[in-house]
Amino acid sequence: MFPMKPALIIFDCDGVLVNSEPIANRILAETLTREGYPCTFAESVLRFVGLDLPAIIHQVERELGQKLSNGFYERLRADTDAAFCKHLKPVPGINAALDRILSPKCVASSGPPEKIKLSLDLTGLRHHFGEALFSAHQVPRGKPHPDLFLHAAHHFNVHPGECVVIEDSLPGVVGANAAGMTVLGYAGGDHVPPGHAECLSQVGADSFFTMDMLPCLLEKLFE
Repeated sequence: MFPMKPALIIFDCDGVLVNSEPIANRILAETLTREGYPCTFAESVLRFVGLDLPAIIHQVERELGQKLSNGFYERLRADTDAAFCKHLKPVPGINAALDRILSPKCVASSGPPEKIKLSLDLTGLRHHFGEALFSAHQVPRGKPHPDLFLHAAHHFNVHPGECVVIEDSLPGVVGANAAGMTVLGYAGGDHVPPGHAECLSQVGADSFFTMDMLPCLLEKLFE
């Protein structure tokens, strides 16, 4: 519980603000399979959601015992961006929820800065955050480490204990907890497997299922 309203609300992007995970993980699974690393959509969601792409590539190359082909990163990004331009939508209810949340807000995402900006521009959510967009590419270690969340808090000159993080992935929740922040875990995404809410709770998040619940949940944190 907060003695006053939280000083900063930190939002993950993929799966929390924009409904990108079904698109991105389908393309990732297909691209990895063509590289000789068989991967289904469900496996991609289970293994890679919440991680930044360099960490995913490192993990895959370690398991394959060889480097992915030249240009893999660029092809994957281009195919994903093209699909986003055609199909990306905001998470249902998030725009109205953001309108109701008056505390300072920012985004802390595993994606590169250009992907965060593209996603928010395509879905009409950019105005809620302005330039307060932070990427794992700006810190030494991405999620599940606390670096990205601490970077955001430092930028706003607030104590980590005064921040609330909205996450949908296990690495994100683990990282936010390691930063000493309160975490609300969104478990209503189209891509999440059964039992995801329980998994989020087990690693330290209070789970919820619809974005129209979020403003009230935040208010209860400082009643």
